[in-house]
Amino acid sequence: MAVSWGQVLAWRMRRQFVDPPGDGSAVGIARRLAGVQAQVASAAELAVAVRQARPVPGDVPRALWEERTLVKTWAMRGTLHLLPVEEAGAYLALCGTLRNWEKPSWQRTFGATPADLEAIAAAAAGALAGGKALTRQELTAAIVDETGSAHLAEVLGSGWGTLLKPLAWWGVLCHGPSRGSRVTFTSPEGLPGWRGLPPPEEAARTVIRAYLGAHGPATPQAFDNWLTRGGSRKRDLKGWFAALADELATVEVDGEPMYVLAEHADELAATEPSRSVRLLGGFDPYVLGAGTNAAYLIPAERRAEVSRAAGWIAPVVLYEGRVAGTWEAEDGEVAVTPFEDLPAGPLEAEIARVRSLSAA
Repeated sequence: MAVSWGQVLAWRMRRQFVDPPGDGSAVGIARRLAGVQAQVASAAELAVAVRQARPVPGDVPRALWEERTLVKTWAMRGTLHLLPVEEAGAYLALCGTLRNWEKPSWQRTFGATPADLEAIAAAAAGALAGGKALTRQELTAAIVDETGSAHLAEVLGSGWGTLLKPLAWWGVLCHGPSRGSRVTFTSPEGLPGWRGLPPPEEAARTVIRAYLGAHGPATPQAFDNWLTRGGSRKRDLKGWFAALADELATVEVDGEPMYVLAEHADELAATEPSRSVRLLGGFDPYVLGAGTNAAYLIPAERRAEVSRAAGWIAPVVLYEGRVAGTWEAEDGEVAVTPFEDLPAGPLEAEIARVRSLSAA
């Protein structure tokens, strides 16, 4: 079966509640998108709001801290994400297969060995037991007190975030509610719906299905770029997709073979290209799922305007599903930098919609 990129992008927009927006909750949207990047909290909230026909103010914080149906933790590509609690263990288990802390180069850079990480993890698990939420300073002090290691105190002082990512992937900790401006950490064990970490093969089935259901059709390499920036073992990656062979269909997109869930193949083939204009915020899953090096989505000569310094992913304008510009909000106004001619009426309507979300 052959399809065009126009069909693929229109299908993805519909699957991701970009065009048209749906009526899902924050947790339902995060589930459909295979997670929402949350390095910037406001960007994560906008990613949810633009996908709701009737946005619900405070939907994301409520799901995180009151209903506890979302968890905020380090996941794909070592970045903070919002994940549904029930499926979070699968994402974390698969991220944990990266095992970059076993590489001598990693150990030299961060001054920690696998044994150091295991000691930190054991001490952190004890400190966070019983639902405790500790700040960075409190957790560091508890780890040092438990281990009695001045070396670990030094390591944690210089490489805090990097050292905690493996602990997140091992299910030892996640983000807790903030204390004013200070982040806290807690154990996911206390979250209702937490199911622990499944075996990697089981986790891969869950995560690949979710990824293809939102960001397909895709190659295994595209999936791995999204998951680990291309760091997975090729043998593992091949095995994960092979285990799902009975649930996958192969389609050709402009002559390149890619996978889609078999249950979605007919719907994809019947999808017509879109002419819509949509505005998405920074770090949006629609862009990150494909990757900023996807020339079918972002013109190669414009990539630097979307993927900026220090890992910053700009808010984008979509036209026909392609990135056709960027935008910024300044003093309640939306300023668009187009890459091509955009239909004025749909653009103005979309600007008005996003302006109302920003003001909410």
